[in-house]
Amino acid sequence: MEACFEKRFAPKKLGDSLKQTIFAVEDDRAIQELYEFTLEQDFDCHCFYDGESFFGAFEKTSPDLILLDIMLPGEDGYAILAKLKENGSTSNIPVIMVSAKGEEISKVKGLNLGADDYISKPFGVLELVARIKANLRRTAKSTENVAYKNILIDYSKHRILVDEVALKTTLKEYNLLCLLAENAETVQMRETIFNEVWGDSFIGETRTLDIHIKDLRKKLAEAGSEAVIQTIRGVGYMLI
Repeated sequence: MEACFEKRFAPKKLGDSLKQTIFAVEDDRAIQELYEFTLEQDFDCHCFYDGESFFGAFEKTSPDLILLDIMLPGEDGYAILAKLKENGSTSNIPVIMVSAKGEEISKVKGLNLGADDYISKPFGVLELVARIKANLRRTAKSTENVAYKNILIDYSKHRILVDEVALKTTLKEYNLLCLLAENAETVQMRETIFNEVWGDSFIGETRTLDIHIKDLRKKLAEAGSEAVIQTIRGVGYMLI
């Protein structure tokens, strides 16, 4: 199956569309219509009922981002995600998993399999668009490795090295450090960090960012990082 998929995959051609392409795998027609209506202005959105029709669409084009439901007829979202991440031609396409609200185990499983983000049903259309744009921005930035002091961000392997030793991070910690390293010695405002890393509205409602910064600082220090995360009180954070 993998060999067949590898053979028929055709990269998106420049000039095929002025809009970025979104593939959504969803068997609920009402949600398909929501995707199409919400995304049609900014994106070229294509919806698929199951994994078979989804993979078949790669014969014509490839998406810039994938919205992937978990409960599907035939192969479930986990199986589809595993195929995407195991295939060199599709492993770097950002995938946002979609599932019913409150299924924490589903969220953890999806992220561990390589999903780039997760959104719970029911979701707001503004949140959906924000998540999509945030993931597309991160992907656009991830064309060359970034080095700062003794930190190296290897985008091709989705890892961070400190003195050539891989740093174990969560997905949010990885994205957070990428943002700070890409803009080293420049203050990143809290609002900017939330928009880029979380893509939703935690600002002023939780200490989520502060906790992630604290954990990331500890990991960097234990790894012998020459760079540190500085707090700019009342504004944000900066890698120096």
